[in-house]
Amino acid sequence: MLKKWFAAALIAFSSLTQIAKADEGMWLPMFLNKNIEEMQKMGLQLTPEQLYDINNSSLKDAIVSFGGFCTGEIISSQGLILTNHHCGYEAIQTHSTVGNNILDDGFWAANHGDEKPNEGLFVDFLVRMDDVTSEVLSGVTDDMSETERGQYVQAAIADLKKKAGEGSHYRIEIKPFFDGNEFYQFTYERYNDVRLVGAPPSSVGKYGGDTDNWMWPRQTGDFSMFRVYTAPDGSPAHYSEDNVPMSPKHHLPVSMKGVKPKDYTMIWGYPGSTDRYLTSWGIEQAVEREYPSFIDIRRTKLDIYDKHMVDDEKVRIQYSSKYAQVSNYWKNRIGMSKALKALDIQGKKEGIESEFTKWINSDSELKKKYGNALSLISESYKESDALIKASVYALEAALTGSDITLFALKGSRVLERILNEDTPEAQIEPLKAALQGMMADHFKNYDLATDKEVFVTLMSKYNKDINDVSLKPSFFAKVKKGNFEKFAKKAYAKSIFVDQAKLEAFIKNPSLKALKKDPFYMVQNSVIETYMTFAQKMEGAELKAAKGNRLFVDGLRKMNPNKNYYPNANFTMRCTYGQVGGYSPQDGAFYNYYTTLEGVMQKMDNSNPEFVVPSKLENLYNEKDYGRYADADGKLRVCFISNNDITGGNSGSPVINGNGELVGCAFDGNWEAMSGDIAFEDNVQRTISVDIRYVLFIIDKYAGAKHIVDEMTLVY
Repeated sequence: MLKKWFAAALIAFSSLTQIAKADEGMWLPMFLNKNIEEMQKMGLQLTPEQLYDINNSSLKDAIVSFGGFCTGEIISSQGLILTNHHCGYEAIQTHSTVGNNILDDGFWAANHGDEKPNEGLFVDFLVRMDDVTSEVLSGVTDDMSETERGQYVQAAIADLKKKAGEGSHYRIEIKPFFDGNEFYQFTYERYNDVRLVGAPPSSVGKYGGDTDNWMWPRQTGDFSMFRVYTAPDGSPAHYSEDNVPMSPKHHLPVSMKGVKPKDYTMIWGYPGSTDRYLTSWGIEQAVEREYPSFIDIRRTKLDIYDKHMVDDEKVRIQYSSKYAQVSNYWKNRIGMSKALKALDIQGKKEGIESEFTKWINSDSELKKKYGNALSLISESYKESDALIKASVYALEAALTGSDITLFALKGSRVLERILNEDTPEAQIEPLKAALQGMMADHFKNYDLATDKEVFVTLMSKYNKDINDVSLKPSFFAKVKKGNFEKFAKKAYAKSIFVDQAKLEAFIKNPSLKALKKDPFYMVQNSVIETYMTFAQKMEGAELKAAKGNRLFVDGLRKMNPNKNYYPNANFTMRCTYGQVGGYSPQDGAFYNYYTTLEGVMQKMDNSNPEFVVPSKLENLYNEKDYGRYADADGKLRVCFISNNDITGGNSGSPVINGNGELVGCAFDGNWEAMSGDIAFEDNVQRTISVDIRYVLFIIDKYAGAKHIVDEMTLVY
């Protein structure tokens, strides 16, 4: 439990699903033949081979994992990528300065030569996926302990990955599904030259800001555009002036028809994490113990960011991406807590667990195999309950709270390798170069005063809110009378990790003795020790949870053998399908399925940074100058909703109609169904997407970048 929580900054326990409906499910492309009849009845006009084919061009070849954290889609024969504004946010911010703030002003490359390279940004294309369950589990026996089973599985995976990757440039991943009952291998091709083509101003791309985040009705033009470049021969390559725009295997044509209620919609992408098999004990722990601490810490951090960003334009640019990242899941956890309680998800899980218990008690062989599944899960949560609050503080306040702790951790590990006598001489300079790059990235978006206040406030909060000394970093004992302000004053003045010039000088003449005396070297070591202590204390509970969940999910599927189950999201390619339509958020209210530019103007408040409307957009509205992008009624649609099943990682995913044409770009879920990562709620769960015609309108009529639209394949 805690290992997964620390690793992903989330509790990654699996969770329980209800009966799959047409709009529920994140389906693996390789198995869509099981769903194809239902999909075609709903409006799909494509064959299974047109969706997923490993030998010929298919729809999956137009979908990319964008940077390893979002989804993008290829929408032209020249490798043009569409994704969300918030997915491209960090790249946009990187190219912004006080004198040329493209976050505020937007950016549109006039030609390929103006497109901006982005170091470290990549896209992955899925080449194929294969079921390797039998190979991974070939030597696993029921007599193995959970530790022995895990070691065997990891060794088998390592061997398979090595064999699959030999003699090729492909990236190989093998991941567990259904809580370790099945394993699939994914073959990817990575492209590392990805350039910024265009982005609307934040007043369009983030319209509504935190106020409207996760909310419907919504009028946000959440999109940005990039381009994949290759070597002249079409192969993947790092940035070079000699590289050329990609010629993709497939690109999505763009529909100009819009959408109407009950229209078929598919969303393809890389959903990050769902917990659809989470049990009632997991929900209780999350709602009662984990989420309140998470929300409290992040709100405290956001308040400090707010203050410094308002006071200093440079800090606002530096911390804009950080603020968005912290804020997004702060609000997410608030919504999840409310939805889980309002929809009584814990009670629903308890009902299914009761059915499971009756099923295993009906047969002695079933009881022998699955009888201890739920008790193992229950015991694991009881053991972890006492530690969960402190674990949240260790991660959110101590390790990732301030920038300095995490940067000192990463920098220290590289410096230790440089100073290690066993490190080959040939590796020293590359390590120094890597550290220089890490340092440049860090200090570009670092403000000492902001970071210092975050450090002092969150460490003081940790010290005050967690009473058990054994659950606190050991360096707390060295902070006299808990005065972190005084401690920080000396530490920030002395440390090499808070000053770029000091760190550069140290790299030229490094000393292990001096490194160990650095105050933030001591801090990060202490925090990591605490981290490891939690992991050690939770090892037994983790093993119980792993076995219990694996047996539970296996038994659940056998209990309902005729049901088509889908696995939890784990940032592998999925397809979800559903229909366009509104919903009733509460008694006596109904939300329409689309919004228009009129809604933008109704919310307009140029004194509020979240609802500023650029004068040119206002003029286009007043003149009703929408060109070919208006709907049949003459209005300009901005966003629409559908009942597709998505989660984080699907940001930037294409919304595709029954003909395989792009109609929108998904960017959010809705507030009433924030429990969706744990249980899909058919009546209220909706995906919020920007209408592709609004995207084209902003590019063409607002930005005057019609040449970008001209390279797309428009379908009328």
